[in-house]
Amino acid sequence: MRIAVDFDGTIVEHKYPKIGKTNLFAFETLRELQKNGHKIILWTYRSGAYLEEALKFCKDNGLEFYAVNANYPEEKYTTEISRKIDADVYIDDRNIGGFPGWSAIWNMLKLGEDNLALSRQNLYKDSKSFKEKLLNWLKL
Repeated sequence: MRIAVDFDGTIVEHKYPKIGKTNLFAFETLRELQKNGHKIILWTYRSGAYLEEALKFCKDNGLEFYAVNANYPEEKYTTEISRKIDADVYIDDRNIGGFPGWSAIWNMLKLGEDNLALSRQNLYKDSKSFKEKLLNWLKL
């Protein structure tokens, strides 16, 4: 899964342009997601020296990103490319309802993976009704 994550207010408390205090479980959760094969993209307003400072802060905390403000590592910004990052999940403090915290995010993502795996497992159990189950599963 490709996960786009904001920096200010999400990984750290919002103190822009300074770097705020690390949010509880931010680095632990993101490192664990990476260990589980997810691609973490830093998706932030920061640029220039402020972005470099954030990247160094993350690296010092054991986190390096798959891409930064880009869809993939080699992508270079041009006006021809949408700045909307292509991700499966976006983690940001500006979500409706606010930032739920890293424990809640871990639980949401982990339960989502477990439920998807269970759905796939159940889908293949009965080959006679495979087509029907597939059609129902796709409606979810």
